[in-house]
Amino acid sequence: MATSDYRELTVNGLWKNNPAIVQLLGLCPLLAVTGSVVNALGLGLATCFVLVASNTTVSLIRNVTADAVRLPTFVMIIAASVTCIELLMQAYSYGLYEVLGIFLPLITTNCVILGRADGFARKNPVLPALYDGLLMGLGFTAVLLVLGALRELAGTGALFANMDLLFGAAAVDWKIVVFADYQPFLLAILPPGAFIFTGLLIALKNLIDDNLQRRAAARAAPVTTGSKRVRVTGNVA
Repeated sequence: MATSDYRELTVNGLWKNNPAIVQLLGLCPLLAVTGSVVNALGLGLATCFVLVASNTTVSLIRNVTADAVRLPTFVMIIAASVTCIELLMQAYSYGLYEVLGIFLPLITTNCVILGRADGFARKNPVLPALYDGLLMGLGFTAVLLVLGALRELAGTGALFANMDLLFGAAAVDWKIVVFADYQPFLLAILPPGAFIFTGLLIALKNLIDDNLQRRAAARAAPVTTGSKRVRVTGNVA
C-alpha cells in the first residue's frame, strides 16, 4: 500500500471521517461515560483494542469466509475481542471495569467496529486493515478524551481525578485542581451536558473545515498576470 494511502487513512481516522464527530457512530458510550477523563480513556482504549483486533482478524480470513456467513462471523470476532478486553480489565483495573459497567460489552454493537470490518478490513490486506483500525480507534479515543476533559473540568473544576482506576496507585496524585473552591456544575456531568459539548465540538470542527476550504479556494483561484492597457478619456487634472 502506498504512503499516500496510509496518509489518507490517517487523515480520515483522525479528522475527515472521524467516527465520533463526523460519522456520529458509537454515540451511546460517547455520551454516557465521558463524565471524566479516566472513564473516557478507559473506554477509548478498549474500543481501540477491539477495532485493531477485529480488523486484523477479518483481514486474515477475508478470502475464506463465505458471503452467507460473513456478518455473523464478523460479529463473533468482535464479541470475542470484547470478551478479551473485559477479562483484561477485570484482572488489571477492576475498579474502572465496574464504573464502565454495561458499556464495555456494548462495544460489540458499536457500528464503528462492524462498519470498518465489513467496509474496509474484508477488502484489504492485514497491514492496511490493522492501521485503519488503529487510526479509527485513536480518532474515537481522542474525541472521548476531549469530551471527558471538558465535562470533568466544567463539572468539577478539576482534571484527571481517579486516574488510579486505570493506572494503579502511582496515579493517585495525578488530580489537578484547576479552579479552587469551584461550585460543581452538575449539568456538565449528566448526559444533557454530553449532548451540549458534543454539539459544540461538531460545530467547531465544521468551522475549522469551512475556514480551511476557503483558504484552499483562495490559493487555487487563478491569478491574472501581465500588464493591461487602460484607456483614459476626458480631462485629467
